[in-house]
Amino acid sequence: MEIFEKSYIGKCELKNRIFRSATFEGMCNEEGFPSENYLDLYKELSGNNIGGIITGFAFISEEGKAIQPGQAGIVNEKYIEPYSKVTSIVHSSGSKIFLQIAHTGRQTRERDIKQKIVGASDKRSMYFREKPKKLSKEEVVEIIEKFGNAALYAKKADFDGIQIHAAHGYLIHQFLLPTINNRKDIFRVDPEKELGLKFLDLIIDNIRKKCGPEFPILIKISGSDDYKRRFSEKQFSNLIGFLDLKKVDGIEISYGTMDHALNIFRGDIPFDLILQHNKIYKVESSFAKKLMKIFVFPFATRKLIPFSPMYNLKYAEIAKGITSIPIISVGGYREKKEIEYAIKNKNIDYISLCRPFICEPDFVKKIEKNENYISKCINCNYCAIMCDSKFITKCYKNNHGNRI
Repeated sequence: MEIFEKSYIGKCELKNRIFRSATFEGMCNEEGFPSENYLDLYKELSGNNIGGIITGFAFISEEGKAIQPGQAGIVNEKYIEPYSKVTSIVHSSGSKIFLQIAHTGRQTRERDIKQKIVGASDKRSMYFREKPKKLSKEEVVEIIEKFGNAALYAKKADFDGIQIHAAHGYLIHQFLLPTINNRKDIFRVDPEKELGLKFLDLIIDNIRKKCGPEFPILIKISGSDDYKRRFSEKQFSNLIGFLDLKKVDGIEISYGTMDHALNIFRGDIPFDLILQHNKIYKVESSFAKKLMKIFVFPFATRKLIPFSPMYNLKYAEIAKGITSIPIISVGGYREKKEIEYAIKNKNIDYISLCRPFICEPDFVKKIEKNENYISKCINCNYCAIMCDSKFITKCYKNNHGNRI
């Protein structure tokens, strides 16, 4: 396989094997409708020869919102026309675009979304801390319908497919994990598979029913996590086997949950910025900041994993040994040689990147011209921390002068 060759996700033709992974934009209004900034962003990305673009996640219901301002949403038919403008812009440049749809479950806060927090169980997130209401069986069925409806709205808006967000500790992931899912009903953990699969199973079926068998369904999953009882290779293999049977069109493999968010994207830990903008750790006084640095951060960061190139590739390799479904590897790709290694040497179908495209929307064009090109992204994580602020997502180092 080659980076710059045509390929297919389902029947959707892509012009190369590079994806822009789902990246929070912070560019929508309070209801989740895209702004002009949102349109401009996707115009710029698609104009720079990216094969497939996955949007930042869109909430499928009000109680499924994240705490960050400016999040996208897709909860009814009113969203179809605004998103149609986005897809039209992207298609005019020859790129393909997939809408990521999600529900946060327990990974949010009532004070931010003005809704009751819900989850697969009533177990608290160690990061978000609020005790969720355990969803009833009837409420779970309603959310399944909302996922299907969101996918249908995306199809009507001319997205080339959707990506189900089943990673990073959001609601679907909460159902999958035995560490969180203690249910006794139909949505319980299968003791043989050691996974709570029924919720995801019915979501995929509902989307297929509403959108038809040829509408591409991508899915994002986490290879493992950082809980005391870690998600094992056996559980991961069982999950890939399940997705193989469901015949989804592409599997993107990430890592972790928001309880240890910096292990999802890895790199620097900008403590001062966290204390200034993060909604969980934000403090005002200089004395409180000193106390946080001395007593809280050493505890909160004790499980952090340092950045390394291609840090999720091992999970993609395992998946390739189980399924013929296209595998998308995300995490730690910063140069063309790494991308080529994963595709040519490890037979990975696609590579997706997040922060490099925040830093350099023209990254693909640069590696086309220069075999030895290395991304200017230095993994400072300013862009990630600032997602909690009122500002849109952008690079705070290389494209916009000095750090804030």
